Amino acid sequence: MRDFSPDHRWLSINTATVRRQRGIDWSLLEILDACAARGIRAVSPWRDQVAAAGLAATAERLQTHGLTLSGYCRGGLFTYANAAARQAARDDNRRALDEACMLKAPCLVLVVGGLPGALSGQAAHRDIAGARQQVTEGIAELLADARERGMPLAIEPLHPMYAADRACINTLEQALDVCDALDPPAPDGAGRLVGSGALGVAVDVYHVWWDPKLQQQIERAGPKRLLAFHVCDWLTPTTDLLNDRGMMGDGVIDIPRIRAWVEAQGYAGFSEVEIFSTHNWWQRDGAEVLDTCIERHRRCV
Repeated sequence: MRDFSPDHRWLSINTATVRRQRGIDWSLLEILDACAARGIRAVSPWRDQVAAAGLAATAERLQTHGLTLSGYCRGGLFTYANAAARQAARDDNRRALDEACMLKAPCLVLVVGGLPGALSGQAAHRDIAGARQQVTEGIAELLADARERGMPLAIEPLHPMYAADRACINTLEQALDVCDALDPPAPDGAGRLVGSGALGVAVDVYHVWWDPKLQQQIERAGPKRLLAFHVCDWLTPTTDLLNDRGMMGDGVIDIPRIRAWVEAQGYAGFSEVEIFSTHNWWQRDGAEVLDTCIERHRRCV
């Protein structure tokens, strides 16, 4: 397991972490400048922030600062209630792939979607099994395009509290079942069954820390499937199911233990800090948030 205490070379900032500081939007280009000034080497930008800044301008600023990406947020939302919605999802995911390629992302993170319509408050039906089938079919279609572009896809299982509206894949086991179905593992040089690297998972501790099968499923994933690792903390009590994530060390997740499991499988990438925090970290100065991320990454990750 790598020692993070001397420096923060393996810290990445998911740009949602400093999206809105003290009630004021912090632009993506400002975020990139602030990260570079602190020696942060990697970021994971959200598509809406990239769109606001401009794709070409974002790519240029990344190159200017020598910043790399730990992932690109996000594709997915595959479920649909009609043919028009299905086509819209397919078209949007192709655009996401193109953006990820232009920004030289190591993977496109997929938040797969829940029951169609639920995110806007009115689910079209209650058939979660059917929604999961649509997700599998949508990933299969996108995977063909992703292989052509050489862009790995990372399925991010979300906590079961999001099953209805944001993601009906809720455990690492479910995500890996989809990976194995669409990208069947084959023996490597050591005789171990591994995927091709085209399809894998993003392990976000906020969503999976509670899972009694977590260590087993991380071992199942192996190095080819482990494409991204996200960190924050689970607060008790949690006051908002979406926007009350904690800074590392402020909650109940044993982050170093989970990182040890991931790194034991050969993961050697960035630890990406992704915090949504309406009433705490988004109310602070962005510089303070980034400085705290650096300190906690050294001490608590």
